[in-house]
Parts: sequence; structure tokens; C-alpha cells
Amino acid sequence: MIAGTHSGCGKTTVTCALLAALKAEGRQVAAFKCGPDYIDPMFHTRVVGVPSRNLDLFLCGEQTVKSLLAKNSKNVSLALMEGVMGFYDGLSGDSAEASSHHLSEATETPVVLVAHCKGKSLSLAAELKGFHTFRPNRIAGVILNGATPMSYPMYRRIVEEQTGLKALGYLPAIPEASFKSRHLGLVTAGEVTSLQEKVRLLGEKAAKTINLAGILELAELAPSLAYEALSEAPVGECRVGVALDHSFCFYYRDNLDLLEELGAEIVPFSPLSDEALPENLDGLLFGGGYPELHGPKLAANGSFLKSLRAAAAEGIPIYAECGGFLYLQEALSPAEGRRYPMAGLLPGEGRMTSRLTRFGYVTLRAQVKNLLCEKGAVINAHEFHYSDSSYNGGVFLAERPSGKNWGCFQKKGNILAGYPHLHFYGNQNFARNFVEACCDYRKKREKTRPKGKK
Repeated sequence: MIAGTHSGCGKTTVTCALLAALKAEGRQVAAFKCGPDYIDPMFHTRVVGVPSRNLDLFLCGEQTVKSLLAKNSKNVSLALMEGVMGFYDGLSGDSAEASSHHLSEATETPVVLVAHCKGKSLSLAAELKGFHTFRPNRIAGVILNGATPMSYPMYRRIVEEQTGLKALGYLPAIPEASFKSRHLGLVTAGEVTSLQEKVRLLGEKAAKTINLAGILELAELAPSLAYEALSEAPVGECRVGVALDHSFCFYYRDNLDLLEELGAEIVPFSPLSDEALPENLDGLLFGGGYPELHGPKLAANGSFLKSLRAAAAEGIPIYAECGGFLYLQEALSPAEGRRYPMAGLLPGEGRMTSRLTRFGYVTLRAQVKNLLCEKGAVINAHEFHYSDSSYNGGVFLAERPSGKNWGCFQKKGNILAGYPHLHFYGNQNFARNFVEACCDYRKKREKTRPKGKK
């Protein structure tokens, strides 16, 4: 695990540098992200060429996380996890639950701590020693972000003599390989200009300044995982369209895999550039993303909106989260105050705000039967958004670990949409119910299809 002292210390940059360097050596590497973040796994995926996965103890539970880790790291030489926030930061200000530390303990994974050394000398040792002695942990080494060829020997001596931790190298500042940020974190991998060139520079530098052999040696210390294999029997065949472009790009890869395992064929489409929905779809998914950055183009794609409204009128199952929820409502107003008409499948209007409206983990309890579950069903979820809606709905009651609660999710016919993000492995029945609804719709669609038309 590549963990950090705090958010912004360089975990993602160091992780991508390591992934690139290891890939350049010809190693097969599986990448993972601790916690619910969507953007960091996009970078991992672009670097290693295979999907990066989220490992979230709150959303999925310990046994499921271990099963997903084992399932998705078969036939690779190394599984590399990127931590979340600071190493001990968890569900709340005074809890380490669902933190990087918690995940490392649950999976018995050795930890390399990334520390930024700008503006520090001996104080760096005090900081690292605090992390190392605060609680029992698996921290075994340190990578120093921001060191230079001249300063690293001093930092290495300080770290190893004062803390007993092994210094595993450094990553100097590389301005031409930096990643920009926006309100939900880093910009997405698909938006980074010359990403492959930046990754190449990071990998080449890491190969020279980071002890890759030492990191591989630490990884060998991880014992074999004890886990129960996850499996789901198919419920039928269906075609599920997934909105996938710069506006809608937040999906857990394991969610899509689970839908496929249950019998769904995933069919990507773009509300930004496609003239219409793909033909013969049996369900639709609209994930989160940045529709507020593409309001004019989404609103102007009238032919696509017409096909979406027609599909909704036919009763196709539609599930949408966060940005997808905003798209299904009547209008969206970005921060500058402009108003763009959206799909109009649900009441309410979305608007951007200047601060986080909701942020953090919640537990959802269904107040009524809906597309995904019966009344009373429970699943953990995550919210992170600067926007708000004039009507958030009340299909589910969301409750924070602190006890604060509010209503969320709208339903209308076969549509379910709201702000929280779900990991289907938190309650696999939600995914099963969605696929069953899609299969039922397919049967209806095929019965009403004109003769001779496929």
C-alpha cells in the first residue's frame, strides 16, 4: 500500500510513477484505491492498461473487500493499493474505521508512507515517528516526495537513524508531469493533456530515484489472503446501456463486472456526442461526473434527449447517481448562473454551489419499494458533490455515522435516481434486482417488436 501523511502529499503521483516504472520492467501489476474515490482509479487504469478497483471497507465490508482483492489480483506479480487521505483518517474525525490503516490491517498489507519534505528537516523524523508509533501498524518504508538529489541523502539519514523506517527513495518535483485539480479532486485522466508523456516521465524518474526492488521485497511479506470466493448466478440476458463520456464517467468497475456476471451486456453510449441511444437496450445507467461543465452541449443534443425520453416512456429501467441524477431532472444551472434544460424525466432543478453540499459516508434505508430493492432494504453509500437539487426525493433515508439524516432518491415508474453512490457489492441484491428488471423489460420489448425486426 502506498499511503500518505495527508491529502495532497503526493500519493497519486507516486502511485502512478511506481505503476509506470513497474510496467516498464514488464511486470503485471493490479492497481487498487482505498475508499470511494473515482478519479484516482482512472489514472491507475490509464497507466497499467487494466481497470483499477476500489477497496472500501465501509461500502462493502471486510470479507467482501478481501474477496475482491483476491479476485482482481490473480495472475499478477504485484497488487499495489493507493491509500486515501491521511493514513489514519477514517469515517469521522476521531475514527480510523475504513481508513488506509484499517484496510492495511484487514488485508495484512505492508505499507509505504509518502511524506512531503518541503520546509522540513529533523521535524520530518518527528512526523514519521508519530505515524509509526501512534498505533500498531504495518508501515515498513517511506518515500519522500519533493526531495532533490542533493537533499535526499540528508533526509534518508534522518529517517533511518531517527525512526527505524527504511527510506525507499524519493520523487523530485516534475512540473511538466503534474496533474491539475478541480472541485471533485484531480481532473479526470481523459482530460489530462499529454497524459502518457507525463506518465512516461514519472516512470522514468521513479526507476532512477525509488528503490523498486525494495518495494517488491516488502510486497513479498504480505501473507496469502483468507477469503470466500464471490459468485453470482446469471438471472437472464439483457443489454444495459451505460452513459460514458466526459460528463458521466464515475463508475466502480466491480459494479459493471457484477452486472455482467448476472447476465447483462454492457453497452456504452455518450449523451454528449451520440445522436440517439443504441438500439435494443433493456436498461440504462447514468453515473456521476461533470455534467455542469458540459451543460450547453448536453442541452443542445436534442436528438439524443428525444430518444431518451422515448425509452423512458416505454418503461425502460433507468438508474442514475449524482451527475446522472442532475441530467434526468428538468434543468441544470452551473455556478455562473446560466440555466440549461435537461432530460425532464424527473421533477426538480440542479444548481452548482460554492461549497460541498454533501460529503461522506451514509447508510441508506429504503422507505418504499423501488427499482433496486424492497422497502426496508439497507445499503451503505457515499456522497461527494458541490451541487444541490430543488427536489432530492425521499425514496431512501440517508443517515450519517453521526446520526444526522435526510431523504434522497426520486422514483418515477421504472426510474430511480439520486445523489448517493452505491457499490453493488455492499448489497448484491440491488444489482440482481436491477438486472431482473432489465430482463423483464426485454421480454416485454421482444413481445411488442414488429415481426421480422431484430
